[in-house]
Amino acid sequence: MLLGLAILGMASAAFVVRGPLMMAAPMCMAGRWHGCFDTFNGVVLITLVALPLAAPVVWVLARRRRAAGVTSAWRMSLAEVGMVHGTVPFLWMTMMPGAAAGTVPGRVSLVPLRDLLTMGPVGIVGNLLIFAALGYFAPMRFAAPASVPRILALGAGCSVLVETAQYVLRLDRVSSVDDVLVNAAGAVLAALASRRWWCTTAEALSDQRRPALASAG
Repeated sequence: MLLGLAILGMASAAFVVRGPLMMAAPMCMAGRWHGCFDTFNGVVLITLVALPLAAPVVWVLARRRRAAGVTSAWRMSLAEVGMVHGTVPFLWMTMMPGAAAGTVPGRVSLVPLRDLLTMGPVGIVGNLLIFAALGYFAPMRFAAPASVPRILALGAGCSVLVETAQYVLRLDRVSSVDDVLVNAAGAVLAALASRRWWCTTAEALSDQRRPALASAG
């Protein structure tokens, strides 16, 4: 059900932005780096095209876990694939260099809410989505981050690493505290949407013991 909803949501988004995506399609079909992998449209298009390929990966992982006696095999497999497929493309886009990358010094904005006013709706939504998949799926896969404060800390910590990398690599981007706040908020909001499926400590320990007992037997 979750995978079906994810595919439906991505398909709906693709229909809305089909015009810009088709602009990058020739470059991506030709396997060219410039015009495909170095553009937002190209990365989004590749992510959508690769989405149906994620379903067989989930199926294979779940089958292997069920054979080992893991009770939550489908949820764990979906969470692992979802975290990767839903986070890596956004990180790739976040780390894309600007036009003056390498020539201008790093810029930092440490005043809360000052940079938020200049982001615009598209920028805010984009920042909310960067770690949304991580926030949604991480507590479904692991018991350790299965609480709102821990998801908030996870989203903020990952965002700080991204902002630091942007500054150190001089990517012609502003390393902003507002980016950290919005990214962490996106992770928390997504986590709350999956709360009913969060992994518990007892459940995680039980699933870890079953494969060990099976191999020992």
